[in-house]
Amino acid sequence: MKFASLTLTAAVSTCFVSVQGFSPAASFSARASSALQSTVEAPQERVAPGAGWEPEWEGREGKSPDEFLNSDMSRPDLSGMWECPLTRWDSEGIDVVKAQREAKKMPHCPLELKASPAMNAQGIDYFSKNKKKIRADLLKYGAIWLRGFDLMQDVNGFRDMHEALGLDPCLDPLHSSGLRKFASERDALYEEVNKPSLRGHYIGLHCESTAKRTAAYAAFVCFQRATEGGGRFIVADGAAILAEMDTKVLQKLYDRKIRISVSNLDIPPALPGFIKEGIKGAVDKAVAPKFDMDLEMIYESDGKPGRLQAVETAESPINRHPVTGLPVWFNNAHNHARKLRDRRPCGVPEVGMTEVFYADTMEPLSLEDCAEIKR
Repeated sequence: MKFASLTLTAAVSTCFVSVQGFSPAASFSARASSALQSTVEAPQERVAPGAGWEPEWEGREGKSPDEFLNSDMSRPDLSGMWECPLTRWDSEGIDVVKAQREAKKMPHCPLELKASPAMNAQGIDYFSKNKKKIRADLLKYGAIWLRGFDLMQDVNGFRDMHEALGLDPCLDPLHSSGLRKFASERDALYEEVNKPSLRGHYIGLHCESTAKRTAAYAAFVCFQRATEGGGRFIVADGAAILAEMDTKVLQKLYDRKIRISVSNLDIPPALPGFIKEGIKGAVDKAVAPKFDMDLEMIYESDGKPGRLQAVETAESPINRHPVTGLPVWFNNAHNHARKLRDRRPCGVPEVGMTEVFYADTMEPLSLEDCAEIKR
């Protein structure tokens, strides 16, 4: 289930060999001519995304999958959810320097709310009674981390919580792509991306958004610890990112805007132009509706001959919060930039590899700008 800005982790949770050259050595013994000597560049280390702060693991035991996914069939079926709302863009005329000053004043995100025995004893009533304060804190801090609550140890309790807070579920922005699977559709609960190929990389455990659609809130729950290691929740504070980013880089990205390619199709570069155009039209009709995005099909944007890429329209990396008006970092360049993905453990095939471009020239983001975004 997607509710953007609200990060709720329950009960048991705690909230990159490339050979650059194969060149024979300049000199070698004639008697050893059958032994090819070469110089090989050391393979680049791939490193999973880090976090500025890692909380301690509490080690609480939760329920088994049979228990925490056991939906109460007597409750209304929520599978007929509304479509994800359209993204509210208010990004014109932002003074970047002033926006950074304002963002620095924001409190630490997320706010940690840890359950006491008394709070747990109230069950769902705690959230009903404290609805106004929790929602006000959510607006103030950007995200709330609920720790140690007994209520949200299964799909039924998690549903109790978000219904008590008055949060209405909606479809994921990428629901039409078929990339999002439900854990319990009747409870409006999506299973986050659970693919070995994305282990060690940013995955879909986030407020999913596109230039076209963004959920107003997001609620996440963790019913059990990752079974094969890892499993960290990474919360990105949009205000803090904007405040801490190098002003010159931020201004450049804001002035030039960005475009993100979401899919690749490699075809033989020697194909005649009319065939390429036919393929382009066919892909446009097939891919764009599937992703429910405003996409343009462009050849060889990343410099690879014959590559057709589906590219989103230009978007600002900064957007104003729809309620507070505060400018915040609002894009997924940290996830989609190829120069960053190639430096992380990532088994995604080329068809699914993404890239981020400067919108005015369609050149991929420089390594220096990618490094600053990563920082």
